[in-house]
Amino acid sequence: MTDQYAVVGNPITHSKSPLIHTEFARQTGQDLVYDKICAPLDDFAACAIAFREMGGRGMNVTVPFKVEAFQLATRLTERARLAEAVNTLTFDGEEILGDNTDGEGLVQDILSGCGCPIAGKRVLVLGAGGATRGILLPLIAQQPAALMVVNRTAAKAEALREHVANHFAIEAGGFEAMEGRAFDLLINATSASLSATPLPLGADNFASGALAYDLAYGSEETVFMRQARVCGAAQVADGLGMLVGQAAESFKLWRGVRPDTAPVIALLRP
Repeated sequence: MTDQYAVVGNPITHSKSPLIHTEFARQTGQDLVYDKICAPLDDFAACAIAFREMGGRGMNVTVPFKVEAFQLATRLTERARLAEAVNTLTFDGEEILGDNTDGEGLVQDILSGCGCPIAGKRVLVLGAGGATRGILLPLIAQQPAALMVVNRTAAKAEALREHVANHFAIEAGGFEAMEGRAFDLLINATSASLSATPLPLGADNFASGALAYDLAYGSEETVFMRQARVCGAAQVADGLGMLVGQAAESFKLWRGVRPDTAPVIALLRP
């Protein structure tokens, strides 16, 4: 039988995941089908279990169900445990493995797609919400020289510093904490680009050769990317590569092979 996979969310019509995974399957010669499922806002767990009982092998999970997927899992990877959110479920009998591939997707796009090393670099992450929780452990695994998380509300960044204290000594604070500090890699994990709101960045925050990476993506450069260019960033990137990269990590988890993301990113790029 052809193996069944799906992405689940609400809403879900906009999802590019079926196209991405269909391309991955074609590229790697895997026999699978990948669909979209719009789960009821109040009954994600029943929807996921029903899919498993119909023979489903795995699911990608998008908003607003990542925390519920975290709670549904019977076993968690370390990166999912730290993120406290799951975007990938794997069904194996009664076991439900929960993983979070967002951070690894980001790291692989920075390393391969952008050609930017992270090891030994000074990294700034703007925002201390769920998106940041999802990317911190893979970033830490790259052994940056320093990692700072800043947030409009300093207490939220401070709480995140405590959350990862056993893994890495990050710096944290309000936006004022980054004043006068230069970074080699700046990652926007806030919702500022979605509302076209500039962030309090200055030219002194961008080291020579700095990469500015926005987790958001669209048909045009985001406000953060344009702002970074003005401030002197040598390179800017949006989150489309991360989207395809996190899907590739899910695919590897399910099928044991990591597909080439570059042709799929090119296919999706407007």
